[in-house]
Amino acid sequence: MRGTLLHPGAAGYEQARQVYNGMIDKRPALIARCMDVADVIAAVNFAREQNLTLAVRGGGHNGPGLGTCDDGLVIDLSGMKGIRVDPSARTVRVEGGCTWGEVDHATHPFGLVTPSGFISTTGVGGLTLGGGIGYLARTLGLTVDNLLSVDMVLADGSFVTASAQEHADLFWAVRGGGGNFGVVTSFLFQLHPISTVYGGPIFWPMEQAADLLAFWRDFILNAPEEINGWFGFVTVPPAPLFPEQFHLQKMCVIVWCSTAPVEQAEELLKPIRAFGTPAMDFAGPIPWPMLQSLFDAIYPAGLQWYWKADFFTDLNDKAIDLHVKYGAQLPTMHSTMHLYPINGAVHRPASSDTAFSFREANFSEVIVGVDPNPANNERMIQWARDYWMALHPYSAGGGYINMMMDEGADNVKAAYRDNYARLAEVKAAYDPGNLFHMNQNITPSDGEKGS
Repeated sequence: MRGTLLHPGAAGYEQARQVYNGMIDKRPALIARCMDVADVIAAVNFAREQNLTLAVRGGGHNGPGLGTCDDGLVIDLSGMKGIRVDPSARTVRVEGGCTWGEVDHATHPFGLVTPSGFISTTGVGGLTLGGGIGYLARTLGLTVDNLLSVDMVLADGSFVTASAQEHADLFWAVRGGGGNFGVVTSFLFQLHPISTVYGGPIFWPMEQAADLLAFWRDFILNAPEEINGWFGFVTVPPAPLFPEQFHLQKMCVIVWCSTAPVEQAEELLKPIRAFGTPAMDFAGPIPWPMLQSLFDAIYPAGLQWYWKADFFTDLNDKAIDLHVKYGAQLPTMHSTMHLYPINGAVHRPASSDTAFSFREANFSEVIVGVDPNPANNERMIQWARDYWMALHPYSAGGGYINMMMDEGADNVKAAYRDNYARLAEVKAAYDPGNLFHMNQNITPSDGEKGS
Protein backbone atom coordinates (compact mmCIF):
# COMPACT_ATOMS: atom_id res chain seq x y z
CA MET A 1 0.00 0.00 0.00
CA ARG A 2 1.02 3.59 -0.60
CA GLY A 3 -1.17 4.58 2.33
CA THR A 4 -0.58 3.60 5.95
CA LEU A 5 -1.91 0.47 7.61
CA LEU A 6 -2.83 1.06 11.24
CA HIS A 7 -3.35 -1.54 13.97
CA PRO A 8 -4.25 -1.14 17.65
CA GLY A 9 -1.33 0.48 19.45
CA ALA A 10 0.05 2.17 16.32
CA ALA A 11 0.54 5.94 16.30
CA GLY A 12 -2.62 7.54 14.93
CA TYR A 13 -4.83 4.47 15.42
CA GLU A 14 -6.96 5.95 18.22
CA GLN A 15 -7.75 9.05 16.17
CA ALA A 16 -8.29 7.07 12.97
CA ARG A 17 -10.84 4.72 14.54
CA GLN A 18 -13.10 7.60 15.63
CA VAL A 19 -16.17 8.44 13.56
CA TYR A 20 -18.54 11.43 13.58
CA ASN A 21 -21.04 9.82 15.98
CA GLY A 22 -19.43 9.73 19.43
CA MET A 23 -21.88 6.97 20.42
CA ILE A 24 -19.91 4.57 18.20
CA ASP A 25 -16.85 3.04 19.85
CA LYS A 26 -15.43 0.26 17.68
CA ARG A 27 -11.91 -1.16 17.48
CA PRO A 28 -10.97 -2.51 14.04
CA ALA A 29 -8.06 -4.97 13.78
CA LEU A 30 -6.71 -2.96 10.84
CA ILE A 31 -7.39 0.44 9.28
CA ALA A 32 -6.17 0.75 5.70
CA ARG A 33 -5.76 4.47 4.95
CA CYS A 34 -5.92 4.18 1.18
CA MET A 35 -4.23 6.73 -1.08
CA ASP A 36 -5.37 5.39 -4.44
CA VAL A 37 -7.39 2.74 -6.25
CA ALA A 38 -4.51 0.23 -6.05
CA ASP A 39 -4.61 0.48 -2.24
CA VAL A 40 -8.37 -0.13 -2.26
CA ILE A 41 -7.97 -3.20 -4.48
CA ALA A 42 -5.27 -4.59 -2.15
CA ALA A 43 -7.46 -4.02 0.92
CA VAL A 44 -10.59 -5.56 -0.63
CA ASN A 45 -8.64 -8.62 -1.75
CA PHE A 46 -7.05 -9.02 1.68
CA ALA A 47 -10.40 -8.77 3.50
CA ARG A 48 -12.00 -11.32 1.16
CA GLU A 49 -9.08 -13.77 1.29
CA GLN A 50 -8.74 -13.56 5.08
CA ASN A 51 -12.53 -13.70 5.62
CA LEU A 52 -12.44 -10.43 7.58
CA THR A 53 -15.39 -8.21 8.37
CA LEU A 54 -14.97 -5.25 6.00
CA ALA A 55 -16.21 -1.69 6.54
CA VAL A 56 -15.76 1.24 4.17
CA ARG A 57 -15.38 4.76 5.53
CA GLY A 58 -15.67 7.94 3.48
CA GLY A 59 -16.57 10.99 5.57
CA GLY A 60 -17.39 8.92 8.67
CA HIS A 61 -20.78 10.61 9.21
CA ASN A 62 -22.84 7.42 9.08
CA GLY A 63 -25.25 7.49 12.05
CA PRO A 64 -25.03 3.84 13.16
CA GLY A 65 -21.28 3.82 12.53
CA LEU A 66 -21.39 1.40 9.60
CA GLY A 67 -18.13 2.90 8.31
CA THR A 68 -16.24 1.00 11.00
CA CYS A 69 -16.30 -2.39 12.72
CA ASP A 70 -14.87 -4.40 15.59
CA ASP A 71 -11.97 -6.77 14.86
CA GLY A 72 -12.19 -6.42 11.06
CA LEU A 73 -10.65 -4.24 8.36
CA VAL A 74 -11.70 -0.64 7.71
CA ILE A 75 -11.01 0.80 4.27
CA ASP A 76 -10.52 4.49 5.13
CA LEU A 77 -10.82 6.63 2.01
CA SER A 78 -10.10 9.95 3.76
CA GLY A 79 -6.71 10.23 2.05
CA MET A 80 -8.33 10.14 -1.41
CA LYS A 81 -9.13 13.83 -1.85
CA GLY A 82 -8.72 14.43 -5.59
CA ILE A 83 -11.26 16.79 -7.19
CA ARG A 84 -11.22 17.92 -10.82
CA VAL A 85 -13.65 20.46 -12.22
CA ASP A 86 -14.31 20.55 -15.97
CA PRO A 87 -15.94 23.97 -16.41
CA SER A 88 -16.75 23.49 -20.11
CA ALA A 89 -18.51 20.15 -19.60
CA ARG A 90 -19.85 21.39 -16.24
CA THR A 91 -18.78 18.24 -14.44
CA VAL A 92 -16.70 17.45 -11.38
CA ARG A 93 -14.85 14.21 -10.61
CA VAL A 94 -14.63 13.63 -6.87
CA GLU A 95 -12.62 10.94 -5.10
CA GLY A 96 -14.28 8.84 -2.40
CA GLY A 97 -12.65 10.49 0.62
CA CYS A 98 -13.91 14.00 -0.04
CA THR A 99 -16.42 15.97 2.00
CA TRP A 100 -19.02 18.27 0.49
CA GLY A 101 -17.19 21.34 1.83
CA GLU A 102 -14.16 20.30 -0.19
CA VAL A 103 -16.29 19.88 -3.31
CA ASP A 104 -17.84 23.32 -2.79
CA HIS A 105 -14.35 24.81 -2.35
CA ALA A 106 -13.35 23.38 -5.74
CA THR A 107 -16.52 24.22 -7.72
CA HIS A 108 -17.46 27.63 -6.24
CA PRO A 109 -14.70 29.61 -8.02
CA PHE A 110 -16.26 28.42 -11.29
CA GLY A 111 -19.73 29.52 -10.13
CA LEU A 112 -20.88 25.90 -10.27
CA VAL A 113 -22.54 23.49 -7.84
CA THR A 114 -23.98 19.99 -7.62
CA PRO A 115 -26.80 19.18 -5.15
CA SER A 116 -25.57 17.80 -1.83
CA GLY A 117 -26.89 17.90 1.75
CA PHE A 118 -27.06 20.32 4.69
CA ILE A 119 -23.74 19.96 6.57
CA SER A 120 -20.51 20.52 4.64
CA THR A 121 -18.43 18.07 6.72
CA THR A 122 -20.59 15.19 5.42
CA GLY A 123 -18.78 12.70 3.20
CA VAL A 124 -19.58 12.70 -0.51
CA GLY A 125 -19.73 8.89 -0.71
CA GLY A 126 -22.25 8.08 2.00
CA LEU A 127 -24.60 10.93 1.18
CA THR A 128 -24.58 10.18 -2.55
CA LEU A 129 -25.00 6.42 -2.33
CA GLY A 130 -28.06 6.79 -0.09
CA GLY A 131 -29.78 9.26 -2.45
CA GLY A 132 -28.72 12.75 -1.41
CA ILE A 133 -31.45 15.01 -0.01
CA GLY A 134 -30.36 18.63 0.33
CA TYR A 135 -31.00 22.34 -0.15
CA LEU A 136 -31.32 22.01 -3.93
CA ALA A 137 -33.59 18.94 -4.04
CA ARG A 138 -36.73 20.73 -5.25
CA THR A 139 -34.72 22.62 -7.86
CA LEU A 140 -32.22 20.07 -9.21
CA GLY A 141 -33.30 16.75 -7.68
CA LEU A 142 -31.34 14.42 -5.45
CA THR A 143 -27.58 14.05 -5.57
CA VAL A 144 -28.05 10.73 -7.42
CA ASP A 145 -30.10 12.53 -10.07
CA ASN A 146 -26.94 14.51 -10.86
CA LEU A 147 -24.58 11.54 -10.79
CA LEU A 148 -23.13 10.64 -14.21
CA SER A 149 -20.86 7.71 -13.35
CA VAL A 150 -18.89 5.99 -10.59
CA ASP A 151 -15.58 4.16 -10.50
CA MET A 152 -15.76 1.11 -8.24
CA VAL A 153 -13.71 -1.70 -6.80
CA LEU A 154 -15.91 -4.80 -6.60
CA ALA A 155 -15.85 -7.68 -4.09
CA ASP A 156 -13.61 -9.78 -6.37
CA GLY A 157 -11.05 -6.95 -6.51
CA SER A 158 -11.88 -5.95 -10.09
CA PHE A 159 -12.31 -2.31 -11.11
CA VAL A 160 -15.29 -1.06 -13.14
CA THR A 161 -16.88 2.17 -14.25
CA ALA A 162 -20.66 2.19 -13.96
CA SER A 163 -22.86 4.65 -15.84
CA ALA A 164 -26.00 4.69 -17.96
CA GLN A 165 -23.88 3.21 -20.79
CA GLU A 166 -21.83 0.54 -18.98
CA HIS A 167 -22.78 -1.70 -16.06
CA ALA A 168 -26.15 0.06 -16.14
CA ASP A 169 -27.64 -2.35 -13.58
CA LEU A 170 -24.88 -1.48 -11.12
CA PHE A 171 -25.29 2.25 -11.85
CA TRP A 172 -29.02 1.92 -11.13
CA ALA A 173 -28.28 0.19 -7.82
CA VAL A 174 -25.69 2.65 -6.47
CA ARG A 175 -28.14 5.53 -6.92
CA GLY A 176 -29.73 4.98 -3.52
CA GLY A 177 -28.62 1.42 -2.72
CA GLY A 178 -25.85 2.48 -0.35
CA GLY A 179 -22.45 0.82 -0.04
CA ASN A 180 -23.77 -2.67 -0.80
CA PHE A 181 -22.08 -3.16 -4.18
CA GLY A 182 -18.44 -2.21 -3.78
CA VAL A 183 -16.09 0.64 -2.91
CA VAL A 184 -16.75 3.76 -4.96
CA THR A 185 -13.35 5.35 -5.51
CA SER A 186 -14.64 8.32 -7.52
CA PHE A 187 -17.89 9.99 -8.56
CA LEU A 188 -18.62 12.09 -11.65
CA PHE A 189 -21.31 14.73 -11.05
CA GLN A 190 -23.17 17.17 -13.28
CA LEU A 191 -22.64 20.79 -12.21
CA HIS A 192 -25.06 23.71 -12.43
CA PRO A 193 -24.44 27.47 -12.63
CA ILE A 194 -25.21 28.55 -9.05
CA SER A 195 -22.94 30.72 -6.94
CA THR A 196 -24.92 32.93 -4.56
CA VAL A 197 -28.35 31.85 -3.34
CA TYR A 198 -30.98 33.63 -1.28
CA GLY A 199 -31.16 31.65 1.92
CA GLY A 200 -30.75 31.23 5.63
CA PRO A 201 -32.96 30.64 8.67
CA ILE A 202 -36.10 32.47 9.81
CA PHE A 203 -37.22 31.64 13.37
CA TRP A 204 -40.69 31.78 14.92
CA PRO A 205 -41.79 31.31 18.56
CA MET A 206 -42.93 27.78 19.45
CA GLU A 207 -46.47 29.09 20.15
CA GLN A 208 -46.88 29.62 16.38
CA ALA A 209 -45.64 26.11 15.48
CA ALA A 210 -48.94 24.44 14.50
CA ASP A 211 -50.09 27.28 12.25
CA LEU A 212 -46.62 27.77 10.78
CA LEU A 213 -46.19 24.08 9.96
CA ALA A 214 -49.58 23.97 8.19
CA PHE A 215 -48.76 27.19 6.32
CA TRP A 216 -45.29 25.93 5.31
CA ARG A 217 -46.74 22.59 4.14
CA ASP A 218 -49.19 24.32 1.79
CA PHE A 219 -46.60 26.86 0.66
CA ILE A 220 -43.84 24.39 -0.19
CA LEU A 221 -46.16 21.94 -1.96
CA ASN A 222 -47.14 24.69 -4.40
CA ALA A 223 -44.00 26.85 -4.51
CA PRO A 224 -41.91 27.31 -7.66
CA GLU A 225 -39.02 24.82 -7.85
CA GLU A 226 -36.49 27.65 -7.45
CA ILE A 227 -37.27 27.78 -3.74
CA ASN A 228 -36.53 25.26 -1.04
CA GLY A 229 -37.07 25.56 2.69
CA TRP A 230 -36.91 22.89 5.37
CA PHE A 231 -38.88 23.09 8.62
CA GLY A 232 -37.34 22.28 11.98
CA PHE A 233 -37.77 22.38 15.74
CA VAL A 234 -34.61 23.71 17.38
CA THR A 235 -33.19 25.12 20.59
CA VAL A 236 -31.48 28.46 19.91
CA PRO A 237 -27.76 28.05 20.74
CA PRO A 238 -26.18 30.56 23.14
CA ALA A 239 -24.04 31.99 20.33
CA PRO A 240 -23.24 35.66 19.60
CA LEU A 241 -25.18 35.49 16.32
CA PHE A 242 -28.48 35.24 18.24
CA PRO A 243 -29.93 37.95 20.52
CA GLU A 244 -29.44 36.96 24.15
CA GLN A 245 -33.14 36.92 25.00
CA PHE A 246 -33.59 33.96 22.63
CA HIS A 247 -30.69 31.85 23.92
CA LEU A 248 -31.76 28.25 24.75
CA GLN A 249 -35.38 28.97 23.76
CA LYS A 250 -37.18 26.23 21.82
CA MET A 251 -38.34 27.62 18.48
CA CYS A 252 -39.42 26.56 15.03
CA VAL A 253 -37.29 27.47 12.05
CA ILE A 254 -37.48 27.37 8.28
CA VAL A 255 -34.11 27.39 6.55
CA TRP A 256 -34.49 28.76 3.04
CA CYS A 257 -32.54 28.33 -0.16
CA SER A 258 -33.70 30.01 -3.35
CA THR A 259 -31.81 29.95 -6.63
CA ALA A 260 -34.01 32.71 -8.07
CA PRO A 261 -32.53 36.20 -8.60
CA VAL A 262 -32.50 38.29 -5.39
CA GLU A 263 -35.53 40.45 -6.22
CA GLN A 264 -37.57 37.43 -7.24
CA ALA A 265 -36.46 35.49 -4.15
CA GLU A 266 -37.52 38.35 -1.88
CA GLU A 267 -40.89 38.38 -3.62
CA LEU A 268 -41.25 34.60 -3.12
CA LEU A 269 -40.52 34.94 0.60
CA LYS A 270 -42.94 37.82 1.19
CA PRO A 271 -45.90 35.62 2.22
CA ILE A 272 -43.65 33.70 4.60
CA ARG A 273 -42.25 36.82 6.20
CA ALA A 274 -45.80 38.13 6.57
CA PHE A 275 -46.87 35.00 8.43
CA GLY A 276 -47.16 35.39 12.21
CA THR A 277 -44.37 37.25 13.93
CA PRO A 278 -40.89 35.95 13.05
CA ALA A 279 -38.54 36.26 16.03
CA MET A 280 -35.35 36.32 13.94
CA ASP A 281 -34.81 36.62 10.20
CA PHE A 282 -31.39 35.78 8.77
CA ALA A 283 -32.47 35.03 5.20
CA GLY A 284 -30.72 36.97 2.45
CA PRO A 285 -28.15 36.66 -0.33
CA ILE A 286 -25.51 34.15 0.77
CA PRO A 287 -22.68 32.36 -1.07
CA TRP A 288 -23.56 28.69 -1.57
CA PRO A 289 -20.61 27.30 0.46
CA MET A 290 -21.60 29.53 3.38
CA LEU A 291 -25.19 28.23 3.43
CA GLN A 292 -23.88 24.66 3.18
CA SER A 293 -21.60 25.13 6.19
CA LEU A 294 -23.97 27.27 8.31
CA PHE A 295 -24.52 24.55 10.92
CA ASP A 296 -21.10 22.87 10.89
CA ALA A 297 -19.94 24.60 14.08
CA ILE A 298 -23.06 23.53 16.01
CA TYR A 299 -22.49 19.90 15.07
CA PRO A 300 -18.76 19.13 15.43
CA ALA A 301 -17.52 15.54 15.24
CA GLY A 302 -17.80 13.50 18.42
CA LEU A 303 -21.31 14.31 19.65
CA GLN A 304 -23.68 11.47 20.59
CA TRP A 305 -26.22 10.88 17.78
CA TYR A 306 -29.41 8.83 17.48
CA TRP A 307 -31.50 9.01 14.28
CA LYS A 308 -35.05 8.03 13.25
CA ALA A 309 -36.47 8.67 9.78
CA ASP A 310 -39.64 8.40 7.69
CA PHE A 311 -41.04 9.64 4.39
CA PHE A 312 -44.44 11.35 4.19
CA THR A 313 -46.71 12.11 1.26
CA ASP A 314 -48.94 14.32 3.40
CA LEU A 315 -48.94 16.13 6.75
CA ASN A 316 -52.50 16.15 8.03
CA ASP A 317 -53.69 18.15 11.04
CA LYS A 318 -53.29 15.20 13.42
CA ALA A 319 -49.68 14.68 12.29
CA ILE A 320 -49.01 18.40 12.75
CA ASP A 321 -50.43 18.27 16.30
CA LEU A 322 -48.10 15.37 17.11
CA HIS A 323 -45.11 17.22 15.66
CA VAL A 324 -45.88 20.21 17.86
CA LYS A 325 -46.31 18.00 20.93
CA TYR A 326 -42.93 16.27 20.54
CA GLY A 327 -41.14 19.28 19.06
CA ALA A 328 -41.87 21.15 22.28
CA GLN A 329 -40.08 18.37 24.20
CA LEU A 330 -36.63 18.59 22.56
CA PRO A 331 -34.56 16.74 25.18
CA THR A 332 -31.21 18.50 24.63
CA MET A 333 -29.94 21.70 23.00
CA HIS A 334 -28.59 19.88 19.93
CA SER A 335 -31.62 17.59 19.45
CA THR A 336 -33.89 18.49 16.56
CA MET A 337 -36.53 17.41 14.05
CA HIS A 338 -36.28 18.37 10.40
CA LEU A 339 -38.83 18.01 7.61
CA TYR A 340 -37.17 18.26 4.21
CA PRO A 341 -39.34 18.92 1.14
CA ILE A 342 -38.67 16.36 -1.61
CA ASN A 343 -41.26 17.35 -4.20
CA GLY A 344 -40.48 19.43 -7.29
CA ALA A 345 -37.55 18.03 -9.29
CA VAL A 346 -37.30 14.93 -7.04
CA HIS A 347 -40.67 13.77 -8.41
CA ARG A 348 -39.53 13.72 -12.05
CA PRO A 349 -37.93 10.25 -12.11
CA ALA A 350 -40.19 7.27 -11.57
CA SER A 351 -39.80 5.18 -8.41
CA SER A 352 -38.13 2.44 -10.47
CA ASP A 353 -35.65 4.74 -12.28
CA THR A 354 -33.14 4.63 -9.42
CA ALA A 355 -32.75 2.49 -6.30
CA PHE A 356 -34.07 5.47 -4.28
CA SER A 357 -37.73 4.57 -4.33
CA PHE A 358 -39.87 7.18 -2.56
CA ARG A 359 -40.29 9.48 -5.56
CA GLU A 360 -43.92 10.29 -4.75
CA ALA A 361 -43.19 11.34 -1.16
CA ASN A 362 -43.33 15.06 -0.43
CA PHE A 363 -41.41 15.18 2.84
CA SER A 364 -38.49 13.41 4.46
CA GLU A 365 -38.62 13.52 8.25
CA VAL A 366 -35.61 13.03 10.48
CA ILE A 367 -35.79 13.01 14.27
CA VAL A 368 -32.39 13.34 15.90
CA GLY A 369 -31.34 13.04 19.52
CA VAL A 370 -27.95 14.75 19.84
CA ASP A 371 -25.82 15.77 22.82
CA PRO A 372 -22.16 15.92 23.85
CA ASN A 373 -22.85 13.98 27.07
CA PRO A 374 -23.45 10.18 26.94
CA ALA A 375 -25.38 10.53 30.22
CA ASN A 376 -28.26 12.03 28.20
CA ASN A 377 -28.38 9.20 25.66
CA GLU A 378 -31.18 7.21 27.23
CA ARG A 379 -33.45 10.24 27.52
CA MET A 380 -32.88 11.53 24.00
CA ILE A 381 -33.13 8.05 22.43
CA GLN A 382 -36.47 7.50 24.17
CA TRP A 383 -37.73 10.88 22.96
CA ALA A 384 -36.70 10.12 19.35
CA ARG A 385 -38.34 6.67 19.44
CA ASP A 386 -41.57 7.96 21.01
CA TYR A 387 -41.74 10.81 18.47
CA TRP A 388 -41.16 8.43 15.56
CA MET A 389 -43.70 5.88 16.84
CA ALA A 390 -46.35 8.58 17.17
CA LEU A 391 -45.82 9.85 13.60
CA HIS A 392 -45.10 6.56 11.82
CA PRO A 393 -48.78 5.63 11.27
CA TYR A 394 -49.10 8.80 9.14
CA SER A 395 -45.95 8.06 7.11
CA ALA A 396 -45.44 6.55 3.67
CA GLY A 397 -44.09 3.43 5.36
CA GLY A 398 -40.32 3.69 4.95
CA GLY A 399 -37.42 6.00 5.75
CA TYR A 400 -34.31 7.53 4.19
CA ILE A 401 -31.42 5.09 4.73
CA ASN A 402 -28.91 7.89 5.29
CA MET A 403 -30.82 8.95 8.40
CA MET A 404 -31.54 5.59 10.02
CA MET A 405 -29.76 3.63 12.69
CA ASP A 406 -28.95 -0.07 12.18
CA GLU A 407 -32.49 -1.36 12.59
CA GLY A 408 -32.52 -4.62 10.66
CA ALA A 409 -33.69 -6.11 7.38
CA ASP A 410 -37.36 -5.10 7.61
CA ASN A 411 -36.49 -1.41 7.75
CA VAL A 412 -34.11 -1.77 4.80
CA LYS A 413 -36.84 -3.50 2.79
CA ALA A 414 -39.32 -0.76 3.75
CA ALA A 415 -36.85 1.86 2.47
CA TYR A 416 -36.66 0.22 -0.98
CA ARG A 417 -40.15 -1.31 -1.36
CA ASP A 418 -40.61 -2.73 -4.88
CA ASN A 419 -36.97 -1.99 -5.76
CA TYR A 420 -35.63 -4.38 -3.11
CA ALA A 421 -35.92 -7.54 -5.23
CA ARG A 422 -34.00 -5.96 -8.11
CA LEU A 423 -31.36 -4.66 -5.68
CA ALA A 424 -30.95 -8.17 -4.26
CA GLU A 425 -30.37 -9.48 -7.81
CA VAL A 426 -27.71 -6.84 -8.51
CA LYS A 427 -26.14 -7.64 -5.15
CA ALA A 428 -26.02 -11.34 -6.06
CA ALA A 429 -24.35 -10.49 -9.38
CA TYR A 430 -21.65 -8.21 -7.96
CA ASP A 431 -21.23 -9.33 -4.32
CA PRO A 432 -22.68 -12.85 -3.98
CA GLY A 433 -20.76 -13.52 -0.75
CA ASN A 434 -22.01 -10.27 0.86
CA LEU A 435 -18.46 -9.05 1.57
CA PHE A 436 -19.92 -5.53 1.73
CA HIS A 437 -22.42 -6.08 4.55
CA MET A 438 -21.43 -3.28 6.95
CA ASN A 439 -24.20 -1.03 5.61
CA GLN A 440 -27.99 -0.92 5.43
CA ASN A 441 -27.62 -4.39 4.06
CA ILE A 442 -29.30 -5.85 1.01
CA THR A 443 -28.93 -9.65 1.08
CA PRO A 444 -27.96 -11.28 -2.23
CA SER A 445 -31.08 -12.79 -3.80
CA ASP A 446 -29.77 -16.35 -3.52
CA GLY A 447 -29.72 -15.84 0.25
CA GLU A 448 -25.98 -16.42 0.55
CA LYS A 449 -24.49 -14.32 3.36
CA GLY A 450 -20.90 -13.51 4.23
CA SER A 451 -19.35 -13.58 7.66
